[in-house]
Amino acid sequence: MKILVLNCGSSSVKYKLIDTVADNTLAEGGVEKIGLDDGFLKYKQPDGTKAIKELGHIDHKQAVEAILNTLTDPKDGCIKSYDEIDAVGHRVVHGAEKFSSSVLITDEVIQQVKDCYDLAPLHNPANITGIEAITSLMPNTPQVGVFDTAFHQTMPAKSFMYALPYKYYTEDGVRRYGFHGTSHRYVSMRAAEFLGLNPDDCKMVTCHVGNGGSITAVLNGKSVDTSMGLTPTEGLMMGTRVGDVDPGALTYLMTKHNLSVAQLQNIINKESGVAGVSGLSNDMREIEAADKEGNERAQLALDMYEQRIIKYIGAYAAEMGGLDVIVFTGGVGENQTGVRENVCAPLKFMGVEIDTELNARTRGTETLISLPSSKVKVVVIPTDEELMIARDTEEIVNSLR
Repeated sequence: MKILVLNCGSSSVKYKLIDTVADNTLAEGGVEKIGLDDGFLKYKQPDGTKAIKELGHIDHKQAVEAILNTLTDPKDGCIKSYDEIDAVGHRVVHGAEKFSSSVLITDEVIQQVKDCYDLAPLHNPANITGIEAITSLMPNTPQVGVFDTAFHQTMPAKSFMYALPYKYYTEDGVRRYGFHGTSHRYVSMRAAEFLGLNPDDCKMVTCHVGNGGSITAVLNGKSVDTSMGLTPTEGLMMGTRVGDVDPGALTYLMTKHNLSVAQLQNIINKESGVAGVSGLSNDMREIEAADKEGNERAQLALDMYEQRIIKYIGAYAAEMGGLDVIVFTGGVGENQTGVRENVCAPLKFMGVEIDTELNARTRGTETLISLPSSKVKVVVIPTDEELMIARDTEEIVNSLR
């Protein structure tokens, strides 16, 4: 089955065309700068080389159309017509408590996703524009929604509730939802398979760390706690997001500097994290390089970034009553060897021992980096959210036949 996976952001559309039978990616790329005058499509040609098409000022529907036209282009494409696409799977960021699994897109589902707009004002509207674009261009093609929040719907109330007046939960839906759920689900399943473990009898912490980051406690295959909350700003220190912070500090700054809500949101989402502390960049490769050159603020940012990962791993191990596996994934988790080593070193008291030489040469490949003597297995598993979306889409579409 050929499945087109779409990830529509506020100003971009990423895509992969996956053949689920051959377990092969046929094409991939993305449109960037939607809504601006210099929009463009970057993609891989059949021979593997990268190419760019200038698109100018386009909207989401035109972006999706440009993707489809590239897929069917006689020179650059890999299919002859839209009809070869059996289904489309969409990444949808927020499903609130409405969705605990992936679903076939219907008018009712679309309305429920729109009902979550206030919880994800930048993401859900963009997700809907992608769905509507496919509906317009390929009206007979089934579509499936795969929700970032769905995997975390197994969390117990003690994990997802905030200690706010209860009415804000019942009336406004204020609670921890968590994100990166598709990634956490994929790597937890793949790690168990890779290590030959029973996922239904395993205590695992999955660390999806990169420019955005979250950590999840996976107990017997289910999410029981996660670091992101109502929004993706809670939890770990990230590239530009603040992560955990005293809410009193935010109200203090609002009062002292007469900040508007919009200004505060910009600070906590776009001016904080690694970039805010270092004053240099949100790219951990640049931070590590500056740290080696003796830049004190880069060192502080790196120390803070790693310390928060360590803290969550320790907390979740305690919450689950032990730990069998630590999984590293995401841009930093898969490639920044120093971060992995520095995170694991203080966890030796828990029985975590990694092979530092093997770790140092492991980048972007499935690898067991812990020593045979380690009581906790430590593994690098590159995430593949698109494959997870494609598999869910295939399963749901097949169930309709």
